[in-house]
Amino acid sequence: MKCRKCGKKAVINMRQHKLALCEEDFLAWFTKQTLHTIQRDSLFEADAKILVAVSGGKDSLALWDVLTGLDYSCDGLYIGLGIDDGQAYSDRSCAYAQKFAGERNLHLITVDVERAQGASIPEAARFTPRGAGKPCSLCGLTRRHIMNRVALEGGYDVLVTGHNMDDEAATLMGNTMNWLVGYLESQAPMLPEKRGFIRKAKPFHRFYERETAAYAFLREIEYIQQECPYSVDAKSIYYKNILNQIETDRPGAKQGFYLSFLQAKDQITFNHHKERATLDQTCVTCGQPTRGGTQCAFCSTWERVQTRKEAIG
Repeated sequence: MKCRKCGKKAVINMRQHKLALCEEDFLAWFTKQTLHTIQRDSLFEADAKILVAVSGGKDSLALWDVLTGLDYSCDGLYIGLGIDDGQAYSDRSCAYAQKFAGERNLHLITVDVERAQGASIPEAARFTPRGAGKPCSLCGLTRRHIMNRVALEGGYDVLVTGHNMDDEAATLMGNTMNWLVGYLESQAPMLPEKRGFIRKAKPFHRFYERETAAYAFLREIEYIQQECPYSVDAKSIYYKNILNQIETDRPGAKQGFYLSFLQAKDQITFNHHKERATLDQTCVTCGQPTRGGTQCAFCSTWERVQTRKEAIG
């Protein structure tokens, strides 16, 4: 197959775009499309101070690479979760993030959850209902809190993540299948800043996962290829598999499903928010907004973990 732009041998065929490109033209197209998405969706300004949440995986490292190539000012943030599945998953993912930053002379902030909170995510999960069965809920709560805190304390304008269209379409399917109206309302490529919360953006939300993987491969970005061991049988992977089957028969189905939803949101009225408690109180421990009580969910959860851990010695 030949490149549609120059006629050289194509390295990728994007059926949803009816576009095959060679290595040089694909890398240029990918970078241009990222910039176009940032500008079209008003994700952040050209002079924004950006914090990139990096996991050591392909999407977040590719995002950091593209943004620095576009001359944006951005640092990275890696959160060590203490996941040791016998193959030192967290240590290896951190090593990839550090190697990437070191080779490019970029600034990487690292936060070790066990050192900061007194327990790793898998250990803490044993002491809280949030971690019953799997620590995913506790992990998400902790990462969101730390990312927001580091971004605010560092004076950043926006926190960006490497979520791609496969991630977003799978989330959308799960939320729709269960009619989780609150999550449907908040799903967007950019969440604006508000009291106590940093702006959050997803510059890769229009790319298929195979496109970000192709970019990382062609740019020779080394990354951890193993999925988190706790993601086995995750609902998100289940929905991704279903969408991939549909995509095989109908190229562009994922793109149509997700982008049509974003367009339809402008015509949808979500009434449930009238009944939701607002984040109008402040946590006495960390100072971040909370919906009720004196502590936010993060602080109350980790306080419970520390208390129960001390009780068993």
